[in-house]
Amino acid sequence: MAEQEQDSRQDSQQESRQGAQPDAAQEPEQSGNESLVTVVLAFAANVAIAIAKSVAALITGSASMVAEAAHSWADSGNEVFLFIAARRSSAAPDSAHPLGFGRDTYVWSLFAAFGLFTVGAVLSVQHGISELGERGPAEEPVVAYIVLGLSFVLEGVSFLRALGQVRRAAAAADRDPLHHVLHTSDPTVRAVFFEDLAALVGIVIAVTGILLHQLTGSGVWDAAGSIGVGLVLGVVAVLLIQLNRRFLIGEAVDTGIRQAAIQLLTDHAEVTRVTYLHIEYVGPGRVFVVAAVDLAGDAPEHTVAERLHDLAEQLQARPHIVRAVLTLSRATDPTLTPA
Repeated sequence: MAEQEQDSRQDSQQESRQGAQPDAAQEPEQSGNESLVTVVLAFAANVAIAIAKSVAALITGSASMVAEAAHSWADSGNEVFLFIAARRSSAAPDSAHPLGFGRDTYVWSLFAAFGLFTVGAVLSVQHGISELGERGPAEEPVVAYIVLGLSFVLEGVSFLRALGQVRRAAAAADRDPLHHVLHTSDPTVRAVFFEDLAALVGIVIAVTGILLHQLTGSGVWDAAGSIGVGLVLGVVAVLLIQLNRRFLIGEAVDTGIRQAAIQLLTDHAEVTRVTYLHIEYVGPGRVFVVAAVDLAGDAPEHTVAERLHDLAEQLQARPHIVRAVLTLSRATDPTLTPA
């Protein structure tokens, strides 16, 4: 009887593995390599832009150009943090960190967002306020226009790459791209997306400020442009800080992924129902799963323990599930059913 029961259990596990659907308990993220390439390209573009803007700021003395230079240098520094974040998150779990180092991504991304706020936003607003009393015609505005125009093109290329990555991931998750970029567990692509978007908006504000300074002869417009750039950066920085804080605290997956996970478990040959399920992100596209399930049959305790262990191992074999912990349901627990 014991041999028959063991053969039956092995057959059911084999059928479950053969009939397994694509990993439902995951967020359809793009590969880590793609995020890393996005960060590297953004870094190269920002360094080139920062140098050009700094030279233009020295030539023109424009407050808006100073703000734009500070913005680009802040973005360049941030890309270094994001690069470290992408590399650190790929470290394998160890005995001291059984859930891996995925959350380290959010720590370094938080540093990047804070740097954007202090170096970009605060300095830009402060410099703009100090320049409000300046008078006189704009100096060498053509230089500023050329540099800002080239910067717009380079920032646009970086932004389009980030947008393409967001759209592909959003389509895989059946989400709107904006909803996806706000809720994705990958903070690096979100940071590049919003920083490049802020850069494009900032360039438009800076050009407007310099143009109005040229037309009116009042430096107030140029200073206002610097303040406007700083405010845009401040809004983006606060948004990124808040989103990273959510994932550091412990962000649960959305309803769609949760329902797919319930379906995944109930489709298993040995699971008759699911009564408890907790899934939270422990890194970009990586989750920790805790579930209470009711197994088919009425096997002895040691057999049930083996069956739960085998089921957890099958779940952990999926690339996006870092760890799965399974326990038995009580008879009185309500059943969770997929929508």
